[in-house]
Amino acid sequence: MATSDHTEALDRGLYALFSRHADSARHDRDRRRFRAANVGPSFDVFLARVYGVSWLAFGVATVGVAALTLAVPAGVWTTLGETLHAALPVANRLHAPDVPRLYAAVAVAVVGGLLVKRLVVTGGSLYLRWTASARRSNIERTMPGAVRYLRALSAGSDGPRTMLRKVAEQDAYGETAVAFRSVLNRAALTGSLDSGLRMVSRDTPSRDLLSPFLLKFREHAGQGDDALDAYLELESRMLSHRQARARQRASDFLELLAELFIVLLVLPALLVIVLTVMAVLSPGLSAPVATPFGETTLRAVFVYGAAAFSLVVGVGAAWLVDALRPPDQAPPSYALPDGVTDVLTETPTNPASAAVVCAPVAVLVAVGCWTLGYHPVNVTLFGYAAFGLPVGLVSVRRARRDDAKDRELKDFVHAVAGHVSLGRPFSTAVERVARDVDLGALQADVDDLAFNTALMTGRGEDVRADALDRFVDRVGTPLAEQTMGLVTGALDVGSDAEDVFETLQTEVGRLVHERKALRSSLMVYVAVGWTTALLVVGITVAVNVHVLDGFAQLSTVADGGMALDPNAVDPERDRLRFYVITQATMLACGWFAGTASRGWYEALLHSSVLVVLTYSVYAGVGLL
Repeated sequence: MATSDHTEALDRGLYALFSRHADSARHDRDRRRFRAANVGPSFDVFLARVYGVSWLAFGVATVGVAALTLAVPAGVWTTLGETLHAALPVANRLHAPDVPRLYAAVAVAVVGGLLVKRLVVTGGSLYLRWTASARRSNIERTMPGAVRYLRALSAGSDGPRTMLRKVAEQDAYGETAVAFRSVLNRAALTGSLDSGLRMVSRDTPSRDLLSPFLLKFREHAGQGDDALDAYLELESRMLSHRQARARQRASDFLELLAELFIVLLVLPALLVIVLTVMAVLSPGLSAPVATPFGETTLRAVFVYGAAAFSLVVGVGAAWLVDALRPPDQAPPSYALPDGVTDVLTETPTNPASAAVVCAPVAVLVAVGCWTLGYHPVNVTLFGYAAFGLPVGLVSVRRARRDDAKDRELKDFVHAVAGHVSLGRPFSTAVERVARDVDLGALQADVDDLAFNTALMTGRGEDVRADALDRFVDRVGTPLAEQTMGLVTGALDVGSDAEDVFETLQTEVGRLVHERKALRSSLMVYVAVGWTTALLVVGITVAVNVHVLDGFAQLSTVADGGMALDPNAVDPERDRLRFYVITQATMLACGWFAGTASRGWYEALLHSSVLVVLTYSVYAGVGLL
């Protein structure tokens, strides 16, 4: 309570000082972006906070720059001043005045502070722009599914307000559900659904998709149920085609990404080979260079910089693969259970629990390897592998179990739909399917659903909804969450059960087909990651075994009075550098391949396997 009071008091103070900026014409675009971003209750308060932070940053930057300027040695300051005077076109023809150092420091500090202040204000505008863009992208990804859900709900007896509320309650529809909640909230305030639809269509960041949909939804809802149902059917078909085109564009971009990935990850290893050759002919590459980590050589800086570059490329490529994956086909996110006992119990089936348990084990493995005298690079890699291998294996086991449940879920929905089409109640249909159909990995969950739905007789629709929610939680797959929620909402609003399950069969079939197609297409990129990794291992091992010793002998040869650098090639030192760049490439390739397969948890498995494999190859041929 005290913290809230302090925050409100601070907001009131900032509002009194800086609220005048909200009426400035230069912030008109920011006001529109604020409505689209939906990040707070008031644009005036948000802008006052930004300006307050900007003045705070101005003060900190001014003091910091002034102290830094005064700490610079006088010789450096004089050199900078002379360089600046010589670089200015007109000033270099005039006599440079002798400015006292304190005055110059104050001037530089004020200019730096004003620049930082402007950057903070610009950053606030960029924040609104990025947030609105993220919301627009999320709406475009989730809106097709939401419209298909509305299509199923339109067969019911309730009106548009109830249909929107059912979609708004589904977290699977992301920002589209948020937009529908905004419609209902504004409709509650104004007393008119038309006003809510019109206001949200004005403020939404999705000007090309959601805004016209809301206006047309409002128009067709006023023409009657048949007109609305026909419009939703047409719109769902058009959005599905649009989504298919977006996926094709993402697939084309992934092909380009894979080609670029191969080039960028082979280049660092080739760079190290070229530097090794050039070091014999160019002694300057072995000249000492001062770094924050101590003195080293220019060649070492290039080598370890190339290793860092490989890691950055791996992280970036894995992130892009994950970002380009369709949201309804995204890998599941595993929640960490509450309590130590639950964490230990779920370790064999929950990657999040396995990560918590394996982290201290990995530290112990790293400490043990250190005491055995392994190089720090191998100590780090062994600790990483001790963490990544078991967590990755648990994720693969869980993914296979979820895939088996999803396959059976399709058969379960088909079987229930058959019984419902014969006029049997939902609870009876589930009970007969649980008794007569072998559903494999899904059998225990269906038995639990049959037991719970049998309890709903005479106890209202809430029991049925709770039973389906419990079923979705037990199955624990994204497919169950995306599909079974449609049953709950559609039946609750009075939709015809046969129509609901016909729509559900179509939705499940579509999602399963798209998942199989996506899995098949992404396996190509898994192969790309592994092929690139094995190619780099082969190149670096071949150079170490067959070429490096020859370079070492060549560097000691003098020809025509020109002595080559005898220390240019040190086989033991250069083998370690080749090993470092190779292992960095293995991590990058493993992250790319694993993320393309099933997400970040499997990326740990692929990268760990490649790390262990590379160590075995290097150690097996005597390079370590």
